[in-house]
Amino acid sequence: AAPPAPPEPTRLPQALRPEDKNPQELRNVRRGSSVAGAADAAEPPRDVWQRIRNGFQMSHLNGNLVTDWETYYATRPEYFARMIENSRPFLHHIITEVERRGMPSEIALLPMIESAFNPVAYSHAHASGIWQFIPSTGKTYGLKQNGWYDGRRDVIAATGAALDYLQNLYGMFNDWELALASYNWGEGAVQRAIERNQARGL
Repeated sequence: AAPPAPPEPTRLPQALRPEDKNPQELRNVRRGSSVAGAADAAEPPRDVWQRIRNGFQMSHLNGNLVTDWETYYATRPEYFARMIENSRPFLHHIITEVERRGMPSEIALLPMIESAFNPVAYSHAHASGIWQFIPSTGKTYGLKQNGWYDGRRDVIAATGAALDYLQNLYGMFNDWELALASYNWGEGAVQRAIERNQARGL
């Protein structure tokens, strides 16, 4: 099922509006570098999207399912723009934490799929917040939940918990794709699927 539709945005962030950039800035973005990054390699680029692109580590996956979802997002630019707009208050903190832990920067974009960066997103499975923690997993990772406060909707607390969880999953499988699958499906389900395939010689 597609993620829930977030609120309408005002306009795209400046980093995504080519009409606001001069030709030199556009050439730098296309080359995968930034003016700030070229000027001082010790400091991350000021453009958070360039920081994310610079930190990509995961392999490219191909297949019909990937193509289907690429098409889904590419043919819904307004929905994609709303997700980007929703991410603006949170993305700098998230990528900073991802970088601090040495994780692939793709991880910072996981809330796009989980919640469209909607901090009050709530699923039929009772998952909540931008990282879509179910109550039990949230409690396991230290997110308090009571009548006054739900740590799953606290972006700072939930980001720390989600990255802890993902690092633990990576430690189990030594593979970021399997860690992400486990985050969505559960580590037990992923482990059983691995064992079934191994038994079949796959």
